[in-house]
Amino acid sequence: MKQSIQLRLGQNLTMTPQLQQAIRLLQLSTLDLQQEIQTVLDSNLMLEMAEDDGEAPNNTQQATDTAGETPPAASATAEGDPPSMNTDNIPDDLPVDSVWEDVYDGATSYSQSAPDDRQDNYDTQQRSGESLHEHLTWQMELTPFSDTDRAIAMAIIDSIDDHGYLATTTEELHQGISVESNIELDEIEAVLHRIQRFDPVGVGARSLSECLAIQLQQFPADTPMLAQALELVQHHLDLLGGRDFAALMRRLKLTEEQLQQIIELIQTLNPRPGSQTSGPAPEYIVPDVLVTKIKGKWRVELNPDTLPRLRINTQYASMIRRADNSADNNYLKNHLQEARWFLKSLQSRNETLLKVGTCIVERQRGFLDHGDEAMKPLVLRDIAESVEMHESTISRVTTQKYMYTPRGIFEFKYFFSSHVGTSDGGECSATAIRAIIKKLIAAENPAKPLSDSRLAELLLDQGIHVARRTVAKYRESMSLPPSNERKRLT
Repeated sequence: MKQSIQLRLGQNLTMTPQLQQAIRLLQLSTLDLQQEIQTVLDSNLMLEMAEDDGEAPNNTQQATDTAGETPPAASATAEGDPPSMNTDNIPDDLPVDSVWEDVYDGATSYSQSAPDDRQDNYDTQQRSGESLHEHLTWQMELTPFSDTDRAIAMAIIDSIDDHGYLATTTEELHQGISVESNIELDEIEAVLHRIQRFDPVGVGARSLSECLAIQLQQFPADTPMLAQALELVQHHLDLLGGRDFAALMRRLKLTEEQLQQIIELIQTLNPRPGSQTSGPAPEYIVPDVLVTKIKGKWRVELNPDTLPRLRINTQYASMIRRADNSADNNYLKNHLQEARWFLKSLQSRNETLLKVGTCIVERQRGFLDHGDEAMKPLVLRDIAESVEMHESTISRVTTQKYMYTPRGIFEFKYFFSSHVGTSDGGECSATAIRAIIKKLIAAENPAKPLSDSRLAELLLDQGIHVARRTVAKYRESMSLPPSNERKRLT
């Protein structure tokens, strides 16, 4: 085989740095986007935060009514590409001594405030919590202990897990402490008994039975059925867990009304006392899209609080000289080009987010009007075909993006679910089936809860063909116990 040089022409898709930046910004969450913007602000002198001048721009449509056609917020993209945008009005080079806002107002395109009648029901404040270990140590410092008892108390507190239970035995504690000093096992038991009366009551218990008994002992002595409740949690807790109410009434010699009173008393106790103390600071969700109903029409708009307000620094931009190829001038030109691409990528992200959110609301109006039972089947391909984008782009847009609706805050992916065929040839989404199952269980007779097979039969009566194992899978996904664990006294 002879070697030769050949010349061939071909086309291939190249991931330019600008394209990679647009894709990366598209898949970032709101918090990650804020960090990315701050990083760019620190590294690019051409970008700066725009001050609020109180004027709302009107050159970009911020919200859309789903009653009509979806406006072309972003143009279609090629397969695998991020959404493109109309940039015909943006020149390649910025004229010397010109103002960037006169050409492209990317900083405040979506900064218009929401209607005055909308009240934000989400909280963005953060707080720091106190751990269970710190809470118990603080109480120990306020309790009169001898030096020996204080050392024992510290060892006990260190052995308590996050649920409030003692993670080791007193014998193991005794072996570890008695090596350094001559301490008896009774001393450890006495200190443990005092810690178990700390707040929250029942902390440091070695079993569920002991935890509930400690909490019951704090009730007034004249509490009705207190003695019987103590006997139940100390000796017959397994029967209560198995819902064997007949055996409980027989062994404790109780009537059904008395047993029901005891169970209601036990239900006021906390089986995990450690959960009462706040742990790490909560993470609040800031929605990217706001959905409101105005005059009978669902309105979709971007959350103005999450939109970046960036602009080009006109002072540095005016220093660029066209015919100058010095190092300083090229440095400014490169930063200006990077800033221009970054603003374009941000605008493309906002337009794509609004376009996808509008399409989802159009498809799921029934959910917004009537709840989960009216959720329609929806997959990424449906949205991709509707907005003329690739499924990978839709997947990036719907990841870690949240929508605020009158029914709560939901991730975009919550509106996507598989479907099950119905008897009339239609389709029912998995979300709607789960809502129906939850509704049936909530309305069941507590003395005779519905089994998974019975739930499948009830769904079949509504025209939904679902197997028993599928019902069990949906029930477990909602953390609903099986029928034998849902049994209650009437």
